[in-house]
Amino acid sequence: MWAEMAVPEPKTALRSLTDERRRFQRVRVDLLGRYMLPDRREFPCQVVDMSPGGMALIAPVAGQPGERVIAYVDHLGRLEGHIARILQNGFAMTISATPRKRDKLAAQLTWLANRNILGLPEDRRHGRTAPRNPITRLILPNGLNVSVRIIDVSQSGAGIATDQRPPIGSLVTLGKVQGRVVRHLEDGFAVEFTRLQHLDFLDDAMSGV
Repeated sequence: MWAEMAVPEPKTALRSLTDERRRFQRVRVDLLGRYMLPDRREFPCQVVDMSPGGMALIAPVAGQPGERVIAYVDHLGRLEGHIARILQNGFAMTISATPRKRDKLAAQLTWLANRNILGLPEDRRHGRTAPRNPITRLILPNGLNVSVRIIDVSQSGAGIATDQRPPIGSLVTLGKVQGRVVRHLEDGFAVEFTRLQHLDFLDDAMSGV
């Protein structure tokens, strides 16, 4: 009985979060981004649940409770707050925002929750080509910045030749584009981008300049 009560029904996420903003209802999300700690170090992150008042992040470096954090999250933009508590694989932070900003966040979270439940399709089947300049920079989950060679690239992902082996599911930045490691290759690994890239700007995005 208790186990059943602890599991929220999917339809709960469809309710307007604006109506729940005073209670800051949390919604499960899967959003990539970057965050900056007070010493100005930047790292990639993944937001796993969120409300208009706070969010939990999978992050390589957690910082200290009370420290100020600035995060840039896909679809949501710049968010600022303080570390509330340290988690096993990241941290939870508050979100400092005006009532108007919280209303906007609530609407955005409602849209994201509805999109995830409805399972809107994303076409990731795109032909791969060799980039004009195959050498670029790769930022690993621990913040290490290394030079790599792009084997091939498409609007939705790339193959990377490197001796680095980030775990599958890790968040990395290739050039200017964020992505997730989806499989290991004999001489590197493959990345799926977090959003489709425009063909006209693909070479520039991969350059990281």
